[in-house]
Amino acid sequence: MKALIIYTSQTGFTKKYAEWLAERMDGDLLELKEAQKKETEYFDDYDAICYGGWAMAGNLVKAKWFLGKAVNWKDKRLAMFCVGGSPNDNPDVDTFLQNALSEEQKEYIKMFYCQGGFNYDKMKAPSRIAMKMFVSALRNKKDATEKEKIMAEKMASSYDISDIKYIEPIVSYLSVDKADRF
Repeated sequence: MKALIIYTSQTGFTKKYAEWLAERMDGDLLELKEAQKKETEYFDDYDAICYGGWAMAGNLVKAKWFLGKAVNWKDKRLAMFCVGGSPNDNPDVDTFLQNALSEEQKEYIKMFYCQGGFNYDKMKAPSRIAMKMFVSALRNKKDATEKEKIMAEKMASSYDISDIKYIEPIVSYLSVDKADRF
C-alpha cells in the first residue's frame, strides 16, 4: 500500500504528527503548499491519502483543497486529522469531529483528532493575538465554569501534550481494505 500524508502546520505540532504518520506507514510526506502545485496524475498511484491541519475556531485549517480533491479520490483510503490544543478526551473534540465533514463526505473520508498544544513563540502575530484575547476573555468572564477557568490557565502559556500513540487509529484506518473501513 502506498500512502501520502499531506499537511499544513503553523507551530510544528501538525508537522510532527504528519512525520510520525509517514514514518509509521512508510509513506510519502508533502506540505500542502507543495501538494497544491502537483498535477492530478501525481496522486493516482497512492492507495491512501491523509490530510492533516490544525484547529482554529472550530475548523480544520486549509481543508478546502483536500475536500475538493477527495471527491475524485473515492476509490482511495481517505482520512483527515486535526491537531489542536485540547486533550483528546475533551467532549468538544467529539462535537468538532461530528461537524467537520458533511454526511456525504463521511461516506468516504474518516476524521481524526490528535492533541497537540500551543507554541506562542511560533504562532503568527494574528493567531497569537487572537489566542491571547480569547484567554483574557475567558479569565475575565463572570460566572465562568470550572472547565473554562482550567482552559484559560492551560492556554495562557505554551505547552505540548502531543503523543505518537494518537496516530495509531489513523494508521489502522488507512491500512484497512476499503470494503472493511466503515
